[in-house]
Amino acid sequence: MKRLIEKGLMFGNLVRVDSPALVERYRRAMKALTGRETALEEFHIDISGYSPEIGDELDDHLYLNPDGCNRQFILLTTEQKRAPLLNAKFSTSRGILRRFIEENEPQLFSLTARDAVAGELDNTVYSLDSPARLFDIRRITVLADTTGNHLAEAEKLSRLVERFRTETDAWFDDVLIAQMIQLAEKAGDVTRSPLRLTSTTFEQGNFWTAHFGGLYLFRDVAEPFVISVGPKEKLGELPVDYVQDLRDRNQIARLLDINHLVEPIHEARGVDAAAILRQKMDFIVVSVAAELGLDIGHGSRRELRKAAAELGDRLPPEFHGLAAILRWVETGGPRPRITAMHPAYFYTLRARPGPDRDLVNMALAELAPMDVRQLFICHKQLFYQLYRDWPEAKKQFVADYLEREYQIDKAGARRALFGAEPGMDDMPVRHDWQIDSAAIRTPGPWERTRRDTAEGPWGRRSK
Repeated sequence: MKRLIEKGLMFGNLVRVDSPALVERYRRAMKALTGRETALEEFHIDISGYSPEIGDELDDHLYLNPDGCNRQFILLTTEQKRAPLLNAKFSTSRGILRRFIEENEPQLFSLTARDAVAGELDNTVYSLDSPARLFDIRRITVLADTTGNHLAEAEKLSRLVERFRTETDAWFDDVLIAQMIQLAEKAGDVTRSPLRLTSTTFEQGNFWTAHFGGLYLFRDVAEPFVISVGPKEKLGELPVDYVQDLRDRNQIARLLDINHLVEPIHEARGVDAAAILRQKMDFIVVSVAAELGLDIGHGSRRELRKAAAELGDRLPPEFHGLAAILRWVETGGPRPRITAMHPAYFYTLRARPGPDRDLVNMALAELAPMDVRQLFICHKQLFYQLYRDWPEAKKQFVADYLEREYQIDKAGARRALFGAEPGMDDMPVRHDWQIDSAAIRTPGPWERTRRDTAEGPWGRRSK
């Protein structure tokens, strides 16, 4: 993992906390939320205030998310909105935190100038004892205040000010006036600068969760369904008609298609389909060559073509399926018939534009894991998990490729692959890409040592 860290592909964009004042504010907030404190004098935090160094210190990377259900957070600065979310349990959590910060930025800027803001993402479900409980999560409320209770005090002061303005004899109520003065010393002038968070409730529709081995819940679609990473038999009764696991390729393909969630890459507007398909083939060549110990040099296109020629029939059906589609895209002729049971099928798709674009691309990355670029962008947790067991040659190629082709223009790369970002009005909760450092459990960068045939869109006849 050190290679990824050095190239900024892991633990990137965290906020450094090294001033004594901010460290002390963090300690107070951490004590209030968890009952524990850190002895570290400097560390890094993500958008929620979670620190990998403190997680290592406590040997508990879920110290701000003990049940993995109602995530707690600590805000020291509004600049945390640019940071990633580590050890995520829900795909929507970072989007909720970022929108909360952005939509309350002036108030939070004022509050964090004097104290840390601490709170939690409350979904009213306090124990996920069965997968069915996930369907009870519909709305997330952000509960927040400073460790000095500035918001609560400001609210109380606002009520007293309203009494003072409306009650006839308030001018003569010495107790009321004394209370207002005392509260104003802490809350400030709430008549001119009201401290009130207005955007604190967010809807949670379709989402991914790390719970129960990994589940994708699509309930706000025409035909609701669940995709389970593990065996679906272990989930028990769920309130949807369709429960599939990764072995059910035909059923997953049909559900994604009838709910208008995916489109073939070659039909997508504004993309270079041939270039995307060719790059997917390169990734497959690298994977197979590394497994067989075949030298690919620096992984240039010429070297990869040579490796592909040497591998020949040893290349998997994913490669040959993509090659057939690429030939059709570039030269025409009979359209290849790729059904959902073909290993290359999910490599040929991307999510349609819409509010669930990122969630669908995340599921496709799980179904097509040899596309390491999409895997890294859309499902970092799975990327890091698989990366640990890759041959050294594949690790080096992928790290170098991502640093060279993705890091320099992340937004441009995502736009070229997946289209324009969904607008905020179309996307009540964004499914951002997460890092699950708890699932990795390797020494952090700051440690000194330490699944009836449904053919789907590709089975249709060309028009």
